[in-house]
Amino acid sequence: MFAASRDPILAITTAPGRGAVGIVRVSGSGLASFVQALLGRALKPREASYLPFADAAGQPLDHGLALWFPGPHSYTGEDVLELQGHGGPVVLQLLLARCLEVARDSLPRLRLARAGEFTERAFLNDKLDLAQAEAVADLIDASTEAAARSASRSLAGVFSGRVHGLRDALIHLRMLVEATLDFPEEEIDFLQKADASGQLQRLREALAGVQAQARQGALLRDGLQVVIAGQPNAGKSSLLNALAGAELAIVTPVAGTTRDVVQQTIQIEGVPLHVIDTAGLREGADVDEVEKIGIQRAWARIGQADAVLFLHDLGRRDAPDYISADASIAASLASTLPAGVPVLQVWNKLDQADATAAAALQAEPDALAISAKHGTGLEALRQRLLSLAGWQHAGDGLFMARERHLQALRRVGEHLDTAHELLHLQAEHLDLLAEELRLAQHALGEITGEFTADDLLGEIFSRFCIGK
Repeated sequence: MFAASRDPILAITTAPGRGAVGIVRVSGSGLASFVQALLGRALKPREASYLPFADAAGQPLDHGLALWFPGPHSYTGEDVLELQGHGGPVVLQLLLARCLEVARDSLPRLRLARAGEFTERAFLNDKLDLAQAEAVADLIDASTEAAARSASRSLAGVFSGRVHGLRDALIHLRMLVEATLDFPEEEIDFLQKADASGQLQRLREALAGVQAQARQGALLRDGLQVVIAGQPNAGKSSLLNALAGAELAIVTPVAGTTRDVVQQTIQIEGVPLHVIDTAGLREGADVDEVEKIGIQRAWARIGQADAVLFLHDLGRRDAPDYISADASIAASLASTLPAGVPVLQVWNKLDQADATAAAALQAEPDALAISAKHGTGLEALRQRLLSLAGWQHAGDGLFMARERHLQALRRVGEHLDTAHELLHLQAEHLDLLAEELRLAQHALGEITGEFTADDLLGEIFSRFCIGK
């Protein structure tokens, strides 16, 4: 990967399709002669120049802006040329072909960029650390305003700054332990005098704070998969439509109307929730083959859910057959769902229930009564969903985080917990204590890319768009 990264690269950096503006970007070392050959003139650094983009015969393919960023003062840390023309697919392909044509003589190793290669070079050239590089993709992919703002803070280095703060405290603690190991004959107890135990405890507390914010950031990025499950005609499709504010699913009184999953992403206080409507869960001789497939798909999505909305029909609350079928579904949910996946009990059709049924339901603290048809109780349901997601209204200080960041922070916590136990054993296990602190620092370094395997880098950057 690193050898290939020395080649100059080229790509269309704007999204596919037609647009007012399209951009072609070139990055590499020693692009000055290529720029001269392509444009017929040198460019002033970081100054937009309006000029024609000519073909081999000198005829203009387009007119637009050219920007020249000599390295290291560029996005990638290399020389960068950007051609900003009209955003038609044919025009951009002609510009791309012209660049490759000129490069045969002036820049022979120029090639098309891989997905994410521009940002990968920014990382390799120390323009961004790995957490910031990932934030570039997160900012592009953000599905809510809160997610975009959090990704922007990560790109600005807020998350990296918190990680570096933990690293610096960890390095200082490692220095004390290593000093004690290196000079065992000294009378001074370095660890006790320097309050190593207190330093370690403060480090663990600081880590807990970063973990809490990272979990919130991961929630903003990935959202929550919420599956609506229940018997036919409980109002699952009506609830999806009510939450989405649009008629996405067909609603009829005929059992088995929903044959396949219908998904819609909504946002509640900036948190994306991927709400999935499924086929009604039932058994019987009257279930045809198509509906059976829909039910199988429903159970498959339930098994992948982060939370399940078990929707009941309040109007059938006392019907023996309905109670029996609900109990069967509850048992299947318990055996299908992984441990820790919450199931929210929601009773629909409050508008059709008598006062006795509604009052009896209020005595059940874990149940929630709503009317998907009239919107009653939907705000309480939204807040309950946020609570299930673990959202803590963290305000404007959040940064974006990914699952790999959470895993790395968990490993840091495990190593620090072990170090805490070893520290109380003093000199008996100082070498093991030093190793646990080293492993904790290594796990922290994985977040910012200080200690990262090449295959992980390839996996991360391959998920970027070509132009980044």
